[in-house]
Amino acid sequence: MTASSLPDEVIPADKYRGTLVGRVWVDGPLAGPRTVIARDDGLFDLSTLAPTLSDLFDFPQPATSVRNHEGERLCTLAEALERGTLLAPCDLQAIKAAGVTFADSLIERVIEERAKGDAAAAVRLRRELSEAFGGSLNRLKPGSPQAEEAKGVLMRSGLWSQYLEVGIGPDAEVFTKAQPMSAVGCGAKIGLHPKSHWNNPEPEIVLAVSSRGEIVGASLGNDVNLRDFEGRSALLLSKAKDNNASCAIGPFVRLFDETFSLDDVRNADVRLEVQGLDQFSTHGTNSMRMISRDPVDLVAATIGKEHQYPDGLMLFLGTMFVPNADRHEAGSGFTHVEGDTVKVSSAKLGTLINTVTTSDRAPPWQFGTRALMRSLARRRLV
Repeated sequence: MTASSLPDEVIPADKYRGTLVGRVWVDGPLAGPRTVIARDDGLFDLSTLAPTLSDLFDFPQPATSVRNHEGERLCTLAEALERGTLLAPCDLQAIKAAGVTFADSLIERVIEERAKGDAAAAVRLRRELSEAFGGSLNRLKPGSPQAEEAKGVLMRSGLWSQYLEVGIGPDAEVFTKAQPMSAVGCGAKIGLHPKSHWNNPEPEIVLAVSSRGEIVGASLGNDVNLRDFEGRSALLLSKAKDNNASCAIGPFVRLFDETFSLDDVRNADVRLEVQGLDQFSTHGTNSMRMISRDPVDLVAATIGKEHQYPDGLMLFLGTMFVPNADRHEAGSGFTHVEGDTVKVSSAKLGTLINTVTTSDRAPPWQFGTRALMRSLARRRLV
């Protein structure tokens, strides 16, 4: 792939017809991130309209506001990708994730728990659990009487799990994936904990949510996961999820407008492709139509009267595709190898592309909230 062809892959299939907003790093005396809108002739500065995307997502009509703002042209998308300056399209927002929202990934989580981090044991468990479930979990509505009945059957069969509790029980699993300002963008390296030997990408749609709890748009995300860490104990979730560069979001947030709505999210297909330097490749697809909890319900479980987010939030919606193709010897399952290229794509959101490294080798996270405030102050935007 050439640098000139990369923008065509990154942007949505309908190109710039939608309202695409994000962030770009700008060097110089007033170095720092700029909020931008992507148009067919370049990336245009939105900073005087909305210094942060947190501000922008709180506007009554974000898409209308940015369309009416001219802004300075900063660069082309090709230049930003070539320089590695396209940042994650979020800043002050909390970065949250909903877990076990698809039946297929639910089974994989149960496998992780029972295999205790042993990839080889997962092969046998996958076969046994698939036979036991018979695919029926796809038809269960979480928290319903039918789900409670299935819960009783599974408990009596010795197959109950904490993952099944949040998968078909009344309460959704929502956890903190990463800290505000820590997510990496399209083109960046994503990090795995160097002690992990069984891990995988998680291709997901990520909702942009205002401080009022309104869903204003969506992006793509890779919720990098360490299956061995989380499999040993659910209490290692934070270690399995929140490491340097382990959260990727991008390339842009597509704001809701006449070209894109929440129904487009509900009906989206999210594709994952992994290509290794060892010539290994695997791919799969998430159908959002198979999600067990509606995006609106997941947002309601995250933000409300009992839990506020004054800077808004980004919410990963979960994945149904967890790669398990053998990468090395038979029965070894899938795990990343340094240098893997990971692509998460969806027609109306474009493609998020990252390269795998370890979290200690990825560029360290050094530009946080204080640095952003100082940068905005130097530019007299706060």
